[in-house]
Amino acid sequence: MGPEPVTQAGRTPAPAPASLAEGGVRAARRVAELLDAELARWTLVDPALAAPIQALSDLVMAGGKRLRPAFCHWAFVGAGGNPDDPMVIDAAGALELLHTFALVHDDIMDGSDRRRGLASIHHRFIDLHGREAWRGEGRRFGEGVAILVGDFAFVYADMLMAGVPDTARPIFDELRVELCVGQYLDLAATASGDRDPEDARRIEWYKSGKYTVERPLHLGAALADRLPDLAGPLTDIGLPLGEAFQSRDDVLGVFGDSSVTGKPVGDDLREGKLTPLVASAAARATGASARLLERIGAPDLSAHEIESLRSVFVETGARAEVEATIETRVGEALSAIGRSPLTDEARRALSELATYVAWRDE
Repeated sequence: MGPEPVTQAGRTPAPAPASLAEGGVRAARRVAELLDAELARWTLVDPALAAPIQALSDLVMAGGKRLRPAFCHWAFVGAGGNPDDPMVIDAAGALELLHTFALVHDDIMDGSDRRRGLASIHHRFIDLHGREAWRGEGRRFGEGVAILVGDFAFVYADMLMAGVPDTARPIFDELRVELCVGQYLDLAATASGDRDPEDARRIEWYKSGKYTVERPLHLGAALADRLPDLAGPLTDIGLPLGEAFQSRDDVLGVFGDSSVTGKPVGDDLREGKLTPLVASAAARATGASARLLERIGAPDLSAHEIESLRSVFVETGARAEVEATIETRVGEALSAIGRSPLTDEARRALSELATYVAWRDE
């Protein structure tokens, strides 16, 4: 056996803590229960309707970290809520379905082939179109069905949120709007070739950071009727930790192992994504390295070029800068957790999650 993989900061990748499963397992079971019922209901109308709902179920059950349900769960418990309350389990399931909606649509926008070790939803239906020798263009069919699969997930998330208090609903709505804002900023920066580091950070916040950590924490507090006094302390946790989460995602997208992450490594470079890693390298590189960075966004970027770009990110100090930022942001989040007015159990769980989010390898 070779040596254990380590991050640039010299840390061994953090394993998933037990606290991650506390809310995640219940959320997954609730989603499975809902989708099984919907599958049974709609196949009675037409057996063909099994295909999109089954595809959604397969993607949800294929894995995923269940981070958003976990953050919602621990904020709720930390605010004094009962972990067995069906309301928080439904809300956690809604967050998982909303995340699945975002993944399906994101894969269409990015042209990604795989997700969680499976064919992406649009490719699944492109393949179906080809096998059945149906009429029309396979790509249009596959992408059209994938949009609908995402829409199913979006609506089912709303159904699970039906029983939450009125005070919690605005948080869920704001989370969804912020997600859409982040996706647009991401698309626009990719299309324009933007390399501004502040724009990169703003995309990190809205596309992923806020909706992965801060808003799920807020939602948990709102479900426990504690949002007014906990919103500030939870933001102090959520914003830096959300930034650390997305920065780790960016590093894994370039330096990770696809057999672990479940998606191709290097796709972000072929798509031309603006990330702090890219922005930092663009600000520092000269000569041949700068010319190579101009190739980011080329769909035909070769495996050799991706390997060379990895070297540029290291040699310019861009990766070290991102890793240092992750270290700083996690430290800020851990300090905020320590001084937060949450239960001891929740503070311990959130501290474990913070370490995992920052130093994971998946």
